[in-house]
Amino acid sequence: MGIQKHRRSRMSGRTRRTHWKAHPVTLVECSQCHQPMRPHRVCANCGYYGGREVVKKEEPEG
Repeated sequence: MGIQKHRRSRMSGRTRRTHWKAHPVTLVECSQCHQPMRPHRVCANCGYYGGREVVKKEEPEG
């Protein structure tokens, strides 16, 4: 591990960390069921991706 020669000022460290922020989740509308979903992923509501069914969604019995 290296040994520090000069102390970094508070501002130096803080300006480096200004870019460590959380970005909002990007959502798009599903083309099949029109629910909000993450882009480039299978829709959790209907199981479609790119206009075709990828995951079979089972109907709840009862």
